[in-house]
Amino acid sequence: MLGAGLYVGWNIGANDTANCIGTTLGCGLIPFRLAALLVAVFATLGAFLQGGSVMETIGSGIVRSSLHPTALLVALLCSGFFVTLATFLKIPTSTSQAVVGAIAGIGFAAHSEVNIHTFIVILESWIFCPILVLILGFILMCLMRLFLRMYGKKTLIFQHILGWLTIFSACYVAYSLGANNAGNAVGLVSRLGFFNRRLLLLLGGLSIALGALTYGKKVSDTVGKGITSLDVPGAFVAQVSSAFGVHFFSMLGIPVSTSSAIVSAEDEISAGKPYSLLFPGGF
Repeated sequence: MLGAGLYVGWNIGANDTANCIGTTLGCGLIPFRLAALLVAVFATLGAFLQGGSVMETIGSGIVRSSLHPTALLVALLCSGFFVTLATFLKIPTSTSQAVVGAIAGIGFAAHSEVNIHTFIVILESWIFCPILVLILGFILMCLMRLFLRMYGKKTLIFQHILGWLTIFSACYVAYSLGANNAGNAVGLVSRLGFFNRRLLLLLGGLSIALGALTYGKKVSDTVGKGITSLDVPGAFVAQVSSAFGVHFFSMLGIPVSTSSAIVSAEDEISAGKPYSLLFPGGF
C-alpha cells in the first residue's frame, strides 16, 4: 500500500515538475538538472511543512466510511497509471483530479459514505483555481508593464534582478506543489493508521523529488515550449500567479491541479505579450 502511494508520488514529480520549471526552462534561465534539483528540494519542504491539510482531505474527507485496503490500492494504482501514461505522452495532467476521481469512484462502487459536500467543494475549486490564477496573472501583468515603463532604460540591471526572481518563483511553485500534491500520494495510506503523519509527508515529498529528478524532463519541454514560449517577465508572472493559487488552496486543504493553474497563467500572459520589445530573447 505504501509502495502504491509512493508510486503516485513519483508520478506527481515526473508530470508536475513541468509546472514548476517548464516556463523557466523555456526562456533559458537554468539547465534542467539544476531546475529539477530545486524542484526536488522545495517540493519536499512543501510536503513536509504544509502537506497535512490536503493529506487529511484525501485520507478521510472524501469517503467517510471505511474502505478495504484492496480498494485503496486499486484507487492509487489506477490514478498512478493514468498519470504515467500522460507523462509518457508528454501531456501535463492533474494528479489531484486522477486521485480524487479514483477515490470517489471506489467509494460509490463500494456503496460507502461519500462526503458529497466536500466532493462538490473540490470540484468547484478546480474551476475557481484557474480563474483566481487568471485574475492574479492579469494584475501582475499590468504591474509588470508599469515597471517596464519606469525602468525600461535600465534593462540590464532589471533583467538580472528579474532573472533571479523568476528562479525563486519556480521554487515557490515547487513548494506549493509539495504542499498540495503530497497528500494525493500518501493521503489514502494515512487511513490505515500504520505510519506517523510526518513520516508519510516526508516520504511523499521524497517520492515527488525522485520523480522530478528521474523523469521530469518530458513534460517540462511541453510546458516550456510546446504550449507557448514565454520570455522572462512572462515566466515570472505565470509562476508567481500559479504558485499563489495552488498554495492558497493547499492551506484550505483542497487538492487542485497545478497543471491547470500554470496553463491558465501561460494562456493569460501569452494573450497579452506585453514584454517582447524589451525582452526579445529572454536572457
